[in-house]
Amino acid sequence: MNFLAHFFLAGTSHDLLIGNFIADAVKGSKHRNYPEGIRKGILMHRFIDHYTDTHPVVTETKKRLRPEFHHYAPVISDVFYDHFLAASWEKYHPVPLHEYSQQVYAILESAAEHFPDKSRYMLPFMKKHDWLGTYAHIEGIHSVLSGMARRTPYPSRMEKASIALRADYDLYRLEFEAFFPDLVLSTQTFVDGYQSGQY
Repeated sequence: MNFLAHFFLAGTSHDLLIGNFIADAVKGSKHRNYPEGIRKGILMHRFIDHYTDTHPVVTETKKRLRPEFHHYAPVISDVFYDHFLAASWEKYHPVPLHEYSQQVYAILESAAEHFPDKSRYMLPFMKKHDWLGTYAHIEGIHSVLSGMARRTPYPSRMEKASIALRADYDLYRLEFEAFFPDLVLSTQTFVDGYQSGQY
């Protein structure tokens, strides 16, 4: 899953949200350098990624994308699923997506001085271009994936992925709807059962 799902799954905890945001920039055991709540968010992010990558429904999504997009299929799958979360946001969250996005940016900005360089550099671009709100529209998905394509060292064709999304839109939506409740339940189980000493 991409940023929006990670933030949604963090619930109302600022620490979990921050940990989920910086997790990709915190490698190996460096999560131990952070306060307990943020550390939990980092490990939660890793749990979400592993659970998503190994779920049979997501495997089918990636399998459909792989012939054209090869090893970028998981990245595209993550963005597609965030699109469906954003497009049906009112089904999952009581706060409108635009308002929620602004709240998230404010929380992250309040802690940005403590972020790894990669995360601190990314945040202003996320806010300026409203990445979270952008996910709700296919045009926004095209913009996000095209930006990713420009940053990859090899040709990825991710700038073409919105065409694939349009072509099988209902099928991808059904896969997201089959997968997401499992993710919500499993992530909550992880959060409830988390004990610092295990990690």
